[in-house]
Amino acid sequence: MEWINDGGYAYAKASWFIGKSFLGKKISSLAGLHTLGELDRLIFPDHYRDLPGKELLTDLEHRITNRNVRQILKVVNSYPQPPKLLVRMLKSYEYSDLKECIRHIAGGKNDIPHVCDIGRFKSIRFNEYPDIEAMLKKTEFEHLLSRELRSIHAGTDLTAIEAKLDYRFYQGLVESLSQLSEDDRDVAQRLLADEISLRNCVWALRLRVYYQKSELETAKYLMNFIIPVNLSQKRAHLAAEAKASLELPLDVRQNWLGWRWERFLNPEEAAVHWTADPRHFQNAASQYIYHLAFHGFHSAPMSVSAIFCFIKLIQFEEDLLTSIAEGLSLGLESSLVFKMLEVSP
Repeated sequence: MEWINDGGYAYAKASWFIGKSFLGKKISSLAGLHTLGELDRLIFPDHYRDLPGKELLTDLEHRITNRNVRQILKVVNSYPQPPKLLVRMLKSYEYSDLKECIRHIAGGKNDIPHVCDIGRFKSIRFNEYPDIEAMLKKTEFEHLLSRELRSIHAGTDLTAIEAKLDYRFYQGLVESLSQLSEDDRDVAQRLLADEISLRNCVWALRLRVYYQKSELETAKYLMNFIIPVNLSQKRAHLAAEAKASLELPLDVRQNWLGWRWERFLNPEEAAVHWTADPRHFQNAASQYIYHLAFHGFHSAPMSVSAIFCFIKLIQFEEDLLTSIAEGLSLGLESSLVFKMLEVSP
């Protein structure tokens, strides 16, 4: 593979960015913050902004995302021909931006939302917004979404469209694993298998709890990929856990005992009737994936899997920082946000 000789250079860059990030020991520096201004000065000590609250929140979130995209680009561009797995990870920002544009269009908004610049890897012409067909013409999204997007209007249920986008994104990641050697893809393959399984379970919980979807309706939105999860080629059906959860009651935790991901469900509280909480499950699952990525980054240095884990870590930091920013804007101290996210500072 052409990229093997570039793995050391990419890993060195990635290690430098991880060392500068608010992960590991540095995460404690985020505890005890009271204002958005304090967070801004901590993240951007030389380039903080003096803006009113709501305006500062939006601006700060954009700067956090832009900074992280630049870091990922610098690492991915270390490869003359970057592995498809890493390019697909970078394009997660394009998928996310497209979703946000679709929400704006469905909400009748003419102003384009903030979009990230992923450099030479971008394909969507966001400058054509809100003309969705012009945005997507001759891109991987053209045939996938054109029919649905032509009929978008205020009040449109976007669940099916967002599920298709998620499926397409993860399908690309799964397919790109085949381009790597067995040793090189081992860590990324195992992490991706757990992530897709957990994402399916989050979807299942959200659709049942928030939208009262039936088992049959919910099953339609699951990503039913089958991939090897170890070098012995044991295969995993990545929708199996979510499908099993559809038969379990949302108000009796005892019935969930023995389910693979049961430990991520919200615990029972004395004198409180238990109901499955999708947000708690998602936060706990996110912590689990973070720890897998952190271990994978250090256990497989100079591999493509290590850079895959680096991107996951940078995105975890981004989610953490933006969550703290949103909490601070609502008057919550950062320590309370940590508690809500199930994160230990």
